[in-house]
Amino acid sequence: MLLTLTPGPDGPSRRRRRGLPLAIGLTAAAFVAGGAAGALADARKSVTLDVDGSVTHVTTFAGSVGGLLDRQGVRVGPHDAVAPGLASRLRDGSDVVVRYGRQLDVESGGASSTTWVTALDADDALAQLSARGSDVRLVASRSGDRTALPLPLAAHGGPVAVVADGHTRTVRDAGDGVAGVLAAAHVTVGTADLVSVIPVDAPQPGGARVELVVQRVVTRDVTTRTPIPFRHVEKQDPGRYADLAPAVLQAGVAGVHTRVERVTTVDGRVTARTVVSDADTTAAVDEVVAVGTQARPAAPPPAAAPAAPAATTAPAAPPAAPTGDVWAALAQCESGGRVDAVSSNGLYYGLYQFTVSTWQSLGGTGLPSQASAAEQTQRAQALQAGSGWGQWPACARKLGLL
Repeated sequence: MLLTLTPGPDGPSRRRRRGLPLAIGLTAAAFVAGGAAGALADARKSVTLDVDGSVTHVTTFAGSVGGLLDRQGVRVGPHDAVAPGLASRLRDGSDVVVRYGRQLDVESGGASSTTWVTALDADDALAQLSARGSDVRLVASRSGDRTALPLPLAAHGGPVAVVADGHTRTVRDAGDGVAGVLAAAHVTVGTADLVSVIPVDAPQPGGARVELVVQRVVTRDVTTRTPIPFRHVEKQDPGRYADLAPAVLQAGVAGVHTRVERVTTVDGRVTARTVVSDADTTAAVDEVVAVGTQARPAAPPPAAAPAAPAATTAPAAPPAAPTGDVWAALAQCESGGRVDAVSSNGLYYGLYQFTVSTWQSLGGTGLPSQASAAEQTQRAQALQAGSGWGQWPACARKLGLL
């Protein structure tokens, strides 16, 4: 008699041939064959095995979930998930699910962390992490030009919304990872740019459930220069008459204070600002003026006038006192009639081109060019009454006042 046993796919098929006497043990042989067939039928099971979304139907003689995975060459680690558990008894018609653990970089509430998830794709991972907050995001790793996430963005070629530079493009995840999705959307990523995955906040064209977000990161040095005012220094000059305007010995030059900051922006928004340098880069130069201290000598008394000959005509009338027309003409000559006039060298001000020191000696405050025309004329008249028309030598001669 020929007896043939054919095990399931857990092991190779093998045959045993055993000869039996034709006349003896026929009944016993029939009983043994029937019992073995029943035992094999009880041990043989058909189960559904789902390994990270790849589903197969398996025929096995394994007695436990762990035995099934060993025979199928499925290795699991401490971060992987198996349901039912490895020690669970395997029954005919069982469903066994294996999900591999993946380590992800996650941001939520402004804090970064690393965690393990057992998810098929990014949408599944975000759902598992949703308890961390509504702003949770998966952060893609960057290594040179390589951008990666250790799980698919959308399982089975699902749609992904790519958000970059103010535009949204929907492409399919063809299984090439983050880099493949970016290439399909024609989006290039700089070495400093941030790439992350977030859940969609509104229905997207094509039914995308996640957004692959590219944030442009720019870091540059920003320089700010601030002028440093120069000082006004007066140097007394005993060889110079006190009633003369100060003479500029050294022109003042403003200095420069330079501050350099390293500024980082993400999509145009400033996220970091670091001071690189902050110092005076150019020193100010003082303005130095000479102020006379020497009193001008008194003018000699006028010579006695010769006796006047007998007049045959009436004597000439004395010159008239200065009138308003004279002051208007003088102002026109000195400043073009401008109340706020300032000389090109910055030393003379107003209608009658006062120096600051002369203006102050007449009781004026501030700058002459800041006073009203009436006040400037009043103080000019006071100056003329005390010192004569020689205070305006050029214009006084031009107007016939000297």
